[in-house]
Order: sequence, then structure tokens, then C-alpha cells
Amino acid sequence: MDTVDRSSPASSASGTPTAQAVREGLPVVVYVLGLTIFSLTTSEFMVAGMMPSLSAALGVTIAEVGYLISIYAAGMVVGGPLLTLALLKLGVPNRRALLGLLALYSVGGIIAATADGYGIMVAARIITGVAGSACFGASLAICAEVVRPDARGRASSIVLAGLMLATVLGVPAATLIDQRFGWRASFWLVVALAMLCAAVIAALVPASRKSAQISLSTELASFRNGQLWAAYATSGLIIGATFAAFSYFSPIFTDVTGFSPATVPLLLGAYGAANVIGNAIVGRFADKHTIPILVGGLIALAGTLATFAVFADHRIVSVVAFIAIGLVGVPMNPAMISRVMKTAHPGPLVNTVHTSVINIGLAAGAWFGGIGIVAGYGLRSPLWIGVALALLGLVSLMPRSVRRSVQ
Repeated sequence: MDTVDRSSPASSASGTPTAQAVREGLPVVVYVLGLTIFSLTTSEFMVAGMMPSLSAALGVTIAEVGYLISIYAAGMVVGGPLLTLALLKLGVPNRRALLGLLALYSVGGIIAATADGYGIMVAARIITGVAGSACFGASLAICAEVVRPDARGRASSIVLAGLMLATVLGVPAATLIDQRFGWRASFWLVVALAMLCAAVIAALVPASRKSAQISLSTELASFRNGQLWAAYATSGLIIGATFAAFSYFSPIFTDVTGFSPATVPLLLGAYGAANVIGNAIVGRFADKHTIPILVGGLIALAGTLATFAVFADHRIVSVVAFIAIGLVGVPMNPAMISRVMKTAHPGPLVNTVHTSVINIGLAAGAWFGGIGIVAGYGLRSPLWIGVALALLGLVSLMPRSVRRSVQ
């Protein structure tokens, strides 16, 4: 997979947006890439809303159905970077790589939609997890190609809005489809969306013009840059801090704050909406104010988590803190990506490894939060663990860590 000429990031004889069009607005393909991420993320998490149906259909326990989410994530963390590296080694251009990855993802989706046993479903989740992670990297690389460098943070926020909307709209929609038409229909819908995105990408994204081998050597060189690993560390800690708390919000709200279980979905919906709003706001300023956003966001995240922990038994304060966490936690994604793209060549391998780091942060945060509860420190302990991880995130942004980074 390769690069294109950065001096003219959005001009091509094949009909892509001109530089003037980019100045006036983002290329349509950026929104298509957002729809692609929406489809992939919906597929990743929709299993959570279909557990009873899948348990009955596959003849396994609810816990085993839950493992399907972990299996997908494992494929993303381990397989995605390896597949991306292989594509780079073979010299496959970004556009062709993404189309091939979406084809592979569709094959995995078809296997899942037609699965008649747990083993087959596991295989399908591995395939889609590996392909999905590589798709993230290729999508962000193409996003960096088709927009001006000073618009990458904003464009990335559009692409990542697909991730946010998947939890707010995609997963509930897949659950509703499961209840009305069966779980297979949800998988078929994801396949259809992936194929639609592939068709539009094939039509709108031009063939790249530089050698893939140059991109591979450039990207591998990026991993010798300590600033890149500092940026990765910040991203992992931000997501870890957020999900150390988010993974246990439901029992905190019911057992500590005193809300009824029926209220929790409404609160989670409000949190999801806050994610979308925060992502849009951060995306507007991430390019010019990357480090200030990360510093301010981490301070706000630590403060709101601490406020929630202290006042978890106070309904109004806890809800306000919860919404604030939704505004400042995951929505720091555009600034996180902007920092990585400024620190290293914004190619598919750098972005895919970044995706893996974020998933590691998610899993580690949830695990650390659980350790606090198991150790007997109560349901508020995940919130304090989130505070600690956010403060570590600030340490990763110390002046020495961000030296030579573009502010």
C-alpha cells in the first residue's frame, strides 16, 4: 500500500475532488469511509444485542456468545497489523487493498450469516476481525490522501463518527432486526453495507501513483520514532481510562446511584449522543490544537471521573459527570489520530497498529476496572482506576514526550 503526492492531495484526472473542492468541503469519499467504519463497528458489537438468539441458534451459553466479541477484538489486535504488513510487502496500493479487505470482510460476514454451528461462527469472527482492523488502517490512510494535511483531523472525525454512530444507531438497529427478522438478517445487512461501500470507494478513490515499497520502508522507519510510541501510549491510556469506567456504568447506576434498570438504556443513549457531539467538536479543532485538546481533555476526563466516583450516590451530579465523560473521553479520537499522523507517515500500517493499541487500551481498561471490584474495593473503584489511567495519559504528554510534535 502506498502514498500519493501530498502537494496535491485531492486532485486527480479520475474525477476526485480538486483542491478547490477540498477547501470548500470534505470529499464525498470521506463520508463513505465513515459509513464503512459504521458497518464494521456495528458488526463487531451487534453480537451483544443478539445474545439470546445466537445462544439458542448455535446451542451455546450466553458466555460463549460473549466470547465472539473478544474473538473479533483479538483478530483486530493481532491479525490486522500482520495482514496490513503483508499487503505492504506485496506492494498493494491503498485503494486496491481496501477493496480487497472489504471483499474478505464480506466473505466473513456471509460465513457468519449462514453459520450453523459455533465453530463456524468463531471462524467468521476471526476473519472479520482481522479484515476489519486492516480496513480501519487503510480507510484512515486513504482519508489522509484525499484531504489537505491541515484537514486530516476534521476528516478523521467524520470517519470516526461511523464508530460513534455504530454504538448509538447500528447496534440497536441490528438488535431490532434480529427481533423482527432473525439474527441472520443483521449479518446480511452488514454484508450489504460493506459491498455498497466497496462499490462507492471503487468509483471515487483514484489509483495511487507512488511505489508501495517506498511506503513500506517509510512506515517501518516510523516505528523507530519514540514520539510515535508516546502518541500510541496516550491513545491507549485515554481509551483505557474511559472504558475502565464505561464497562461498569450499568451496575454503578443501578447499585450505587439507585436508578432502575429500565433507565440505564436511556442514560447510555445520552452518553452515545454526547460521544457524537464531542467527536464533531474535537474534529473541528484537532488539526490546529492537537496537544492542547489532549491535555485539556485528559484533565477534564480525570476530573469528571473523580467527580462521578465521589458523588456516585447523587443522581444529578452522577448523570452530569457521566455525560461529561461522554463528551471528553472517546471523542478525543480525532486529536489522537491527528497527533499520530503528524508524528509519523500516516500510512495504513501506522494507523492499523494505532487501532490495535486502542483496542488493547479498551480491553486493559475493562480488565483493570474488574480487578478493582474483585479485590473488594467496590463498584466505585473502576472510576478511580479510570482517573489513574487518565493521569498517566497526562504524563505521556509531558513536554519531553511531545517534543518535535506539531502543536
